[in-house]
Amino acid sequence: MKLSEFKYTLPKTAIAKFPVKPRDNAKLMVFEKDSTKVEHKKFKDIVDYMSKGDVLVINQTKVMQARLFGYKERTNAKIEVFVLRELNREENIWDVIVDPARKVRIGNRIYFNDDLWCEVIDNTTSRGRTVRINYSGDDIYKAIEQIGKTPLPPYIKREAVKEDREDYQTMFAEVDGSVAAPTAGLHFTKDLIKKIKKKGIKVVPVILHIGLGTFRPVEVEDLTKHKMDSEYFEIPESTAEVINKALDSKKNVFVTGTSTTRALESSVTAGGRCKPNYGWTDKFIFPPYEFKIATKLITNFHQPESTLLMLTAAFGGYEAVMKNYRKALKEKYRFLSYGDAMLIL
Repeated sequence: MKLSEFKYTLPKTAIAKFPVKPRDNAKLMVFEKDSTKVEHKKFKDIVDYMSKGDVLVINQTKVMQARLFGYKERTNAKIEVFVLRELNREENIWDVIVDPARKVRIGNRIYFNDDLWCEVIDNTTSRGRTVRINYSGDDIYKAIEQIGKTPLPPYIKREAVKEDREDYQTMFAEVDGSVAAPTAGLHFTKDLIKKIKKKGIKVVPVILHIGLGTFRPVEVEDLTKHKMDSEYFEIPESTAEVINKALDSKKNVFVTGTSTTRALESSVTAGGRCKPNYGWTDKFIFPPYEFKIATKLITNFHQPESTLLMLTAAFGGYEAVMKNYRKALKEKYRFLSYGDAMLIL
């Protein structure tokens, strides 16, 4: 397929700037694969589409407070350091983006406070740098958490506020590593998960740490030539066992979000079952694609021409998904990270 086939007009007014509260009160569009017949529900109604023995797979990644603001030694120039990912834990080497990049060179030191600073050791891209983070304490992640700002997506068009620290984090978040939230998971609440478990649905975790590549535009018309950024993932053995038992029993595997879907579809046995695994994936899913693990997809409404929209279209059927997006705009659904959700059956 071609990039231009995933173009649609997304009005700025349709982009949610803040989440609905309570979280599970967001709208939920429900439809079957390749169907344009939709139901309009609330997210909390999702439990009605699940049956005993089904599985719900969630992403346990935690969004880092990735935006750090510091000052260069000597010049005192203000620099933003956006931490992307840890490259070497023993030596505290990190991949970052700096702004303004023209002021940041190899050898520069950037101080955030008396206990935390970094030294630039390499250039990676025009704005990318490799740095060694120096911290006098024990837990760098905790230090970043305390002084950093929430990395809201650029399309939200506002500065992060203190509420975003909680709002832009799913209830499942446990393992630091993402610079963007697995947004389909934002809609779940403790009460909703309690109802889901009470009905006999098992909730199992994976990890996929979302990088900035999730927002990077596709720049080639021929989708076969697009290269995804690599992202780290983990599928525990216990998760794979529960999923495979459900598949063998002809039960449904509800997958929460495109990130979780990519993790699962990146680790499939020759027999079409989930394989416990960890490592890096650059798997790019677009139509046509035969899903091996996911049987139902929970996801948000995504940007035009994004890889997230392409995966959704591969799952739900290109024609159906694009038509249902237009319906969602007419029905005033809220789009993108803090927006509403869809369930594809």
